Amino acid sequence: MQRNSNQSVTVEKETPLEVDPGYLTVTDLNPVDEESYNENLEAHLQSLARDGVQALYASLFTLPTRPSPDGPLAQLPPPKTQLPRAKPLPKPKPQTKWEAFAAAKGIQHKVRDRREWDEEKQDWVNRWGRNGKNKQIEEQWITEVPLNADADYDPRKVARDARKERVAKNEKKHAQNVTRAAAAANPRDARKTDIEKTLATTRISTASMGKFDKKLDGEKKIRGVKRKFDPTEKSVSDEAKASVALLSRLESDAKKTRREPQAEESVLNTRKAVRFASKGRGGLALGREAAGGRSSRGGRGRGGKR
Repeated sequence: MQRNSNQSVTVEKETPLEVDPGYLTVTDLNPVDEESYNENLEAHLQSLARDGVQALYASLFTLPTRPSPDGPLAQLPPPKTQLPRAKPLPKPKPQTKWEAFAAAKGIQHKVRDRREWDEEKQDWVNRWGRNGKNKQIEEQWITEVPLNADADYDPRKVARDARKERVAKNEKKHAQNVTRAAAAANPRDARKTDIEKTLATTRISTASMGKFDKKLDGEKKIRGVKRKFDPTEKSVSDEAKASVALLSRLESDAKKTRREPQAEESVLNTRKAVRFASKGRGGLALGREAAGGRSSRGGRGRGGKR
């Protein structure tokens, strides 16, 4: 595009151009000149581009600058144009049980330093990780052994197992807190997850592991579930253990199902029996009939004796 020295550096239009130096963009809201557009499209577009760039340059020269090896650089202000997001805003994470308690009590989270002072070494050491303070018992050269310890007691292994157990316990509690917070934030999803777990459990409770069961609409296919068969040949000790475990389980189940019959429970339905014997007349009529029969028989007996 050839430069026209007669054109002014000030761009004047009916509707002023909207310049956003933060994004280095210029928006022209003026209607398109149909005559110049149809006469020479290339020249019309060059004119619009020239006006936009000129307005952008004019706004950049009004901004504060800072020195640099390549010359002065303009400090761009924050953008003013609100652009739409490609994806929705991330949902805020639900508070865990401890976070809710800390917010209610006004407890502020403090980040612990990675290093701490060791009085014995007179130096700063790591709290965890390589050469961490939490591995002090594992790495010390002498350790007291309890009197009732086994012959193969290894204090370093015991300390290492205890440390790993604490880490696993903390991770488990953290996972439970996150799950509980998510369930409290969205109970519908938690209920859906429980139903899916229950459905999956019922599917694998059959002999075919749910292979021939009727599928529900929209039910997901259960993957990674296979039926496990015990080996056909076992050692005598393994068979004995399996038999003892089966008998103990049967005995425990029998104890659960066995209970003393209560007073209100009975094998005979008394009301139905009375209705059948009295032919629907009721228990009183049946009692009168039985009493009258006994009295008449008794009277005949007493009269015979006289």
